[in-house]
Amino acid sequence: MNFKKIGKIIAATAVASCGVLSAAVASDCKNPEVIRFSMIPTEETTQELALYEPLVNQIKAATSKNVEFFLPTSYASVVEAMLGGFVDLGMHGPYSYVIAQEKDPELRVIATYAKHKGHFQEEGPGYKAVLVARADSGFKSIEDIKGAVIGLTDPASTSGNLLPRVSFTKVIGSELEDYFSRVVYTGGHDLSAVAVFEGQVDAAFVATHRLDNVLDRGIAKMEDYVVLWSSPVIPQDPFVVNGRLCPELVNQIQKSRNDYNGLIINAGGYTHTSVAIHDALKILKIPIIELHISNIYNREDFRHKSLISKVAKGVICGFGSNGYVMALEAMKKLLD
Repeated sequence: MNFKKIGKIIAATAVASCGVLSAAVASDCKNPEVIRFSMIPTEETTQELALYEPLVNQIKAATSKNVEFFLPTSYASVVEAMLGGFVDLGMHGPYSYVIAQEKDPELRVIATYAKHKGHFQEEGPGYKAVLVARADSGFKSIEDIKGAVIGLTDPASTSGNLLPRVSFTKVIGSELEDYFSRVVYTGGHDLSAVAVFEGQVDAAFVATHRLDNVLDRGIAKMEDYVVLWSSPVIPQDPFVVNGRLCPELVNQIQKSRNDYNGLIINAGGYTHTSVAIHDALKILKIPIIELHISNIYNREDFRHKSLISKVAKGVICGFGSNGYVMALEAMKKLLD
């Protein structure tokens, strides 16, 4: 796989998909009663339904259709589900999208997202693959780590497999399996980062924004890692639609992101743990109010930390169900 081809295909497809998709012919296009949505597994797969509930609700309102979430088991499961027509809308990695698009040219990118600056993550619509080891491992260079045990994420991962095998191998002048004593797949970026921290592997290739998620969850600290190699910037994950959907339906899905002027969210227990929800809310360009029926600061210590507060205009807590009325009044003032 030519890495340069990935950028070209994504860029060309994104441009071609900005307007109405002409590939779908109105007479035989797909207009399902239920829209199925899926995404590549992340560090919080079990929380995906909560994470994408705002998006699902917006798509429901914009299309007047029900939306079902297909919980994936791997990158490949999302690809195969879209190729088979079972999934209509999916979030892929850049590499897994190219794999899918080569098999079905009708698949089209309709959106992507940008990230704010984090620990290892730079601000912008891209991220990097980094090779990290424990800071106290003694590894200080690529040469030091020769013969070590290395972690990859998934065969269809861009930063966790493709870049290491295409870009990094040019640096070391050999295949990964020849340079390292053992190469293993961990199943996810968070699992790779944790495996490094816990000493299960000597080093691992992870995406910068996924590594940030592990730090934000308090599993490790930035100073626990040392970066031995960094890739060029990679485009962020694309949202992909089945090109056989009717053009009007695709346009409704695209416009659903702009259907709301503000968001009031009570994330319950996910408030304190879900980096994925934090990242999803951070993308929004509308005011956000965080709401809790109880006073979280009068409860257990672990509830005092909120990942949502960092992206919210304000927080209302401790006023029971009346908090929703207060939140609506506050939102009205923000929007006036």
